[in-house]
Amino acid sequence: MTRSREQVVSADGTNPWPALWALVIGFFMILVDATIVTVATPALLTALDADVNSVVWVTSAYLLAYVVPLLVTGRLGDRFGPKRVYLCGLAVFTLASLWCGLTTTVGALIVARVAQGFGAAMMTPQTMAVITRTFPAAQRGRAMSLWGAVAGVATLTGPIVGGLLVGGLGWEWIFFVNVPVGVIAFVAAWRLVPSLETSRRRFDVVGVVLSAAGMFLLVFGIQEGQKFGWSAGIWALIGSGVVVLVAFVWWQRVTTSEPLVTLRLFRDRNFSLANIAICTVGFAITAQGFPLMIYAQSVRGFTPTQAALLLAPLAIFSGVLAPYTGRLTDRVHPRLIGGFGMSTFVIALAWLAWVMGPDTPVWQLLLPLTLLGISNSCVWAPISTSATRNLPMDQAGSGSGVYNTTRQVGAVLGSAGIAVLMESRIAALVPGASAIGGSPEVAATGGPLAEVLRDPFATAMAQSMLLPAVVLVIGFVAVACFATPRHLVERRAAAERTGSAESLTR
Repeated sequence: MTRSREQVVSADGTNPWPALWALVIGFFMILVDATIVTVATPALLTALDADVNSVVWVTSAYLLAYVVPLLVTGRLGDRFGPKRVYLCGLAVFTLASLWCGLTTTVGALIVARVAQGFGAAMMTPQTMAVITRTFPAAQRGRAMSLWGAVAGVATLTGPIVGGLLVGGLGWEWIFFVNVPVGVIAFVAAWRLVPSLETSRRRFDVVGVVLSAAGMFLLVFGIQEGQKFGWSAGIWALIGSGVVVLVAFVWWQRVTTSEPLVTLRLFRDRNFSLANIAICTVGFAITAQGFPLMIYAQSVRGFTPTQAALLLAPLAIFSGVLAPYTGRLTDRVHPRLIGGFGMSTFVIALAWLAWVMGPDTPVWQLLLPLTLLGISNSCVWAPISTSATRNLPMDQAGSGSGVYNTTRQVGAVLGSAGIAVLMESRIAALVPGASAIGGSPEVAATGGPLAEVLRDPFATAMAQSMLLPAVVLVIGFVAVACFATPRHLVERRAAAERTGSAESLTR
């Protein structure tokens, strides 16, 4: 253990790092499961005798059950304690994973994935809340860098892990592998995570109903928009979700009981800006994977595992560099590191779009993917730390729920947005697009394309990569507007006082 980590102590005088390491085991597992099923799509189609739409719902159901309750489960941590809620969620997730692996029909698998998603929703806000409540504000950057590195690496390594398990053991093992990991994570959290003080308050039942209904309508509408051709009914669902969420915000403002989300959280400039920034990061992380994986498998003829391994430099550099950027986040203005990360993220996506040709050497693809890894290591810690530095301790769970909801809504928007753009570019550039269904999903599961289609299809996927790059510009502006953190202001003032005293002494 480094000297810097030994100096980190929580309010009760204990070292909070063991608790964080225990929590991120489960956090990594639930995020891997958000993307691990994608690479198993062909195997599920055959093994469960299912259609593409049903198999897509194996992932959609998980994400829906994960995103919708986050505002509520974050508040549950404040009310009943983050450790208790985390352990309950981990137990639900682990048992649901076993259920998933034992299913024999796609319908039963979808139901089991809903249970998995709900368990994940109980766990996620608690990890961030524990960081907020146990690490001193001036030393939270290193902890958030680990949390962010886990979030980024898990999202990116899901397809790699899925490809290896499906190819070696069968599709069931993408779920069975969670059982021993879940047991280890449960024991570690039980022993190492402290039982933090809870707040005895009323529970906002009206707020729970409005937030859950609004999030369900919004996320369901976005997820299903592509499937139903963005019909009037889909837009009505999305519009209804927005209206219900506006009603939720109004209720949080006027209710005389304890609100589910205290709106004064958004008076903190950095909290509000960090939520905007992380939404764009969630969008980009999700969106960039789809055209890249389809390009690799359909244009280049890679196997699912080979395609997933293209992301290895991204995952490795993101994970290795995260601790160093975390230390810097505690010492310098977060907009410097975050701004560098967001700007290089944009550059890397544009670079990747430029080199995605039908016969591009693999090493030319790995260079921008390596830059993506470097940029990812520089975005998570500054944004997450800026969101949580000033959170009141009794609102840590609620604030974490808001932040994680925003991140996941960004991911849902990224998935829907990139699907629309890919289909549009395929229809515009690929001759006879109707022959492959005009659909990215069909192209992804239909094997390598005919030689005549490889060049225009590569162009379509490359152009699609520019969408997340454009969205990240919004995140860059938000990060550039971060206010100077309080601990840096205090440190600067202390340094000035020390300098003045020294000058007087002389």
